[in-house]
Amino acid sequence: MSEWLALTIIVAATSGVVLLAALYRRRHAEEPDDPSETPDVIEYMTMMLGVVYAIVLGLAIAGVWEARGEAEGWVQQEAQALHEMDVRAAVFPPAVRDEIRDRVGDYVAYASGEEWTELREEGQLTPEGDRLLAELRATITEREPETVREVESYQGLIDQAATVSDARSGRVGAAEPTMPVEVWIGLLVGAAVVVGMVFALQIQRSARELVLAGLFSAMIAFLLFLVWHFDAPYARALDNPTEPYTLLFPEVTGG
Repeated sequence: MSEWLALTIIVAATSGVVLLAALYRRRHAEEPDDPSETPDVIEYMTMMLGVVYAIVLGLAIAGVWEARGEAEGWVQQEAQALHEMDVRAAVFPPAVRDEIRDRVGDYVAYASGEEWTELREEGQLTPEGDRLLAELRATITEREPETVREVESYQGLIDQAATVSDARSGRVGAAEPTMPVEVWIGLLVGAAVVVGMVFALQIQRSARELVLAGLFSAMIAFLLFLVWHFDAPYARALDNPTEPYTLLFPEVTGG
């Protein structure tokens, strides 16, 4: 089942539950509800609860969206640094150049393939990826540069290797969920309280009120889904998270 189909079902089910609950409450009430009897303090509390929850939910969405951007940035940074290493290797003798490029290709193929599956499913990197990066660095440092151009490219390769290592660490950090369990509990409990306050206002059975109650509940369900969707950048939020590798190394990734 696709995530968007699941969203549609969740939104429809949430709206349906709220509407059915409103109708059930109205039909089984011992006495007809009179909305004019709702104390002003309840209306005020409902308004304040809605405002506070909207602020908290907005901050949650902003937080996971920012984390999504950071996760995408780490991948772009790593792929760009590897591409720069591939280009800078051109000034070295053919044997050295080809060895560096082979090491870059091996790392890209593994990082965007087998290791990416591990990162997406388990939220961690593999020792094999660490080994391939170490081999790439060793290939660069095992030969001293001999010409001025090689010296310039050599330092650039060292710097880009450090950038790859930093981006690699950033990727594993970005793979972890942004929202802790405590925040999720607060969001779900808050949603239940805010929707429950709709009934405290003695909602009637008119079509207008029922539609508004259903839309309000559906909106909250949709926003919570967005938070959940963006909370795992590499597993759900990014459509093609390995695209930077594919664009810069099509011959390695098969792009």
